[in-house]
Amino acid sequence: MCGIVGAIAERNVVPVLMEGLRRLEYRGYDSAGIAVRNHDARLQRIRSVGKVTELQRLLDQGTVEGPLGIAHTRWATHGMPAERNAHPHMSGEQVAIVHNGIIENHAELRADLQAQGFEFSSDTDTEVIAHLLAGLLNQGQDICDATRNAIGRLVGAYALAVLDPADPDRIVVARAGSPLVIGVGVGENFIASDVFALLPVTQQFIFLEEGDLAEIRRDGVSIFAADGEPVEREVRTSQLSASNAEKGPYRHYMLKEIFEQPAVIAETLEGRIHKGKLLEQSFGHVASELFDRTRAVQIIACGTSYHAGMVARYWLEEIGIPCQIEVASEFRYRKTVVQPDTLFVTISQSGETADTLAALRAAKKAGYIGSLVVCNVPE
Repeated sequence: MCGIVGAIAERNVVPVLMEGLRRLEYRGYDSAGIAVRNHDARLQRIRSVGKVTELQRLLDQGTVEGPLGIAHTRWATHGMPAERNAHPHMSGEQVAIVHNGIIENHAELRADLQAQGFEFSSDTDTEVIAHLLAGLLNQGQDICDATRNAIGRLVGAYALAVLDPADPDRIVVARAGSPLVIGVGVGENFIASDVFALLPVTQQFIFLEEGDLAEIRRDGVSIFAADGEPVEREVRTSQLSASNAEKGPYRHYMLKEIFEQPAVIAETLEGRIHKGKLLEQSFGHVASELFDRTRAVQIIACGTSYHAGMVARYWLEEIGIPCQIEVASEFRYRKTVVQPDTLFVTISQSGETADTLAALRAAKKAGYIGSLVVCNVPE
């Protein structure tokens, strides 16, 4: 999974961005990068392959600072792990962008942009968006309108954050199919893939909804729904602490998760089981009716979540409920035959696995009696 962090403030935001990247390391990545608009109205960009510590080492060799910036950890999809493919991506000196997700029509857009004279320096789908934005800026559009019109040409999933060095007062963000959260501060505001990245600087968060586009300024936030109309989104106070995303005494997040399993399992069951019986209402107000109707279960997941689903299959079959489990990337491209009274269950560590989300969207039209989502993100 890729990770996004952004900040706009009166102070130097580089320490905030780097701490945010460190807190997103648990998501996995192969490269990292940062772009900052400095006080000379120039974009300074540093990228590296490997750990965030390598990016920090490069930053320590020079002077990169400014009150406005974006940063990213990348997990390679289009293009091998290499500095040229790491985010942020730029189009000349005009625009910088970080992006999570997959743009499915990137090849078509790339060919169109190359015909217009744009030169590509990476193998990524993200650079396509950077050049789309530059072309629209060259037509006289501001960064907000350019972003709105650029995403209108995209097919696929994205969460993105955009900087224009000519515009010192805002970051523009948008999301469709990938999550994005705004951190609300005092005289400063932030964006990230999840709340863990921003817990050291704020406890106040706005969770953008599907299709939202937002302008992030020092003194406020403006959000627009998918239809372009202004909209208010609730500001929520997080109950998480900054320590939730730290490795503590463990060398790796995998070790942390392994050794925390007994406590985590106990916490998961707490409030859901009483005197050996399942409290159905803890799964939602319609859970009791759904569970009563369920005669079979279809589980969809990827990676280690798929392995967890294989364990769940043993449990379900032990109590006489037929269960099928399939990798999401296979399921989403098949025409499935749904047995009557089948419950659709998705498992995702992050809640944002692209293939799993696509499978869930397809399942809603396929005739399942309902869906149950299991993820590892508390907020």
